[in-house]
Amino acid sequence: EDARKDLEDYRAAIEESNRELASSLAELQQAYANAALTEDELNKAYLEIENARNELTATQQELENIVGIRTDIIGALQSAFNNSAMSVDAQTGSITFSSDVLFRYGSAALTTDSQATLREIIPMYLDVLMQDRFRDYIAEIIIEGHTDTDGSYEMNMELSYDRAYSVAKFCMDSRNGLSEEKIEQLRGILTVNGRSYSQPVYVKDAQGNPTDQVDMEASRRVEIKFRLKEDEMIEKIAEVLKQQEE
Repeated sequence: EDARKDLEDYRAAIEESNRELASSLAELQQAYANAALTEDELNKAYLEIENARNELTATQQELENIVGIRTDIIGALQSAFNNSAMSVDAQTGSITFSSDVLFRYGSAALTTDSQATLREIIPMYLDVLMQDRFRDYIAEIIIEGHTDTDGSYEMNMELSYDRAYSVAKFCMDSRNGLSEEKIEQLRGILTVNGRSYSQPVYVKDAQGNPTDQVDMEASRRVEIKFRLKEDEMIEKIAEVLKQQEE
């Protein structure tokens, strides 16, 4: 939000600069009409104004690129999974595995069939997040387990964590698709969470609105998602603004 506010403030400054440039241009045109400037002087002034406009446009584009990094990451993930049965959440960039696909009921041990699925999906997802143009913006890659509401909260907390940990442990094994280099990078940013049934999925009505009924099957899931370095993004914006002032 701070980064977005900084961008809006800078856009306002750019608009004010454009108004000042337009005013200066009008004055120059009037002066030319009054023969106060020679043709060479006027052409020089036009060139200075055009250069200033180009510099402002370039700065604005750079700021928008920084603020829009989440959109770029999600777009790259969606492109990578374009021909896959796995879908990427358009809002968060997360992917979700059904626990019923990965584990037997009540178990945290990956099934043989699920391991083949993970070997296909996990490298595709993590390779996008850890590519050069995105890696510096990623604060965390999070593997998060969720359960349905059957049983106690404490029992499901342990089960949800153990399932997320099983997926994380699978990711950290070089036999499962990630290079040793990527695994080493992952060690610095990977987090494992168990959420029990604190975030259940609800059945939707005919209009697509959630009801009060818990969708037990959909609630049993493991999500993989990422968190951005918001502070670092704000620092990059401040750096761009400082360069512009200089």
